[in-house]
Amino acid sequence: MVLALVLIVLLALAFDYINGFHDTANAIATVVSTGVLSARKAILMAALLNFGGALLGTQVATTIAKGIADSQFVVPAVIVAALLAAIAWNLITWWFGIPSSSSHALVGGLAGAVVAQAGLGALHTTKLKEVATFLVVSPVVGFFIAMLIIILLLWTCRRMAGHRVNIAFRKLQLVSAGAMAFTHGTNDAQKAMGIIALALITYGKLEAHGVKVDVPIWVKLACATAMGLGTMSGGWKIIKTMGSRIVKLRPIHGFAAETSAAIVLFTTAHLGIPVSTTHVISGAIMGVGASMNVSAVRWGVAGNILVAWVLTIPISALLAAAFLKLVTPYF
Repeated sequence: MVLALVLIVLLALAFDYINGFHDTANAIATVVSTGVLSARKAILMAALLNFGGALLGTQVATTIAKGIADSQFVVPAVIVAALLAAIAWNLITWWFGIPSSSSHALVGGLAGAVVAQAGLGALHTTKLKEVATFLVVSPVVGFFIAMLIIILLLWTCRRMAGHRVNIAFRKLQLVSAGAMAFTHGTNDAQKAMGIIALALITYGKLEAHGVKVDVPIWVKLACATAMGLGTMSGGWKIIKTMGSRIVKLRPIHGFAAETSAAIVLFTTAHLGIPVSTTHVISGAIMGVGASMNVSAVRWGVAGNILVAWVLTIPISALLAAAFLKLVTPYF
């Protein structure tokens, strides 16, 4: 039992680490592509702020631990299968440079493993529908908030010289990129915390008080550290896709995209809803591009990203069901 619990904790931290370098681009792609910071400086900044953000709150962790499925059906093999599925999908999409969602992969993996283990009745369908709705709606909200912000900014700065606008927003983009990195840590590191808390509850090492889960401080620190170290490893392929292949950005556009994404992520983290930082910032970048000129967005690249969005949950669920068959004899 102890070895199995240790294995689950290590797998959760591995997922958190991979999430860090897979999703580094969420926070820094625009600040790198606009030339405000070098990639190395941007990654270091993102790593530190990811660590800090990971220590703020546990609402998302509680949703992962208690909200997706009835904990009595979440046996250790289910948790292991869900983590393996999420890790596998993250590595596949990272290899091809496709910005996909670690949130979708984890939720899909957990749901798929639970259904394979105990059937649909083991899922908390009401909460799952709420999570699924926000996973779909959040990038759309990011799209329109970014479009609104960039229109307001361009109107406000219409009489300013172009070089002055660039100078001003190169500085402001440091703030928006920092906010994006902080919210990424707040949202994404809590998912690994939730999985570890779920494992501790399963093994009787942690009590859940009603709908609240008191995540131990060592879990918070471990997940924050794994996220920070993963971020420092960088995710160069996805940085390139996010920063330049969707639409060509200037500092004012990067500021608008990051600010709108940070607004969405701060709100959903406060509500305890696990959403995709990847999808939110991708939607915001597309919103900024569409406001300039619809043809400015490389819709072919955007279409590939959209396909990955649609496929992530079902493929992760199927992978988890397959992994469950493989790992069940050992747990």
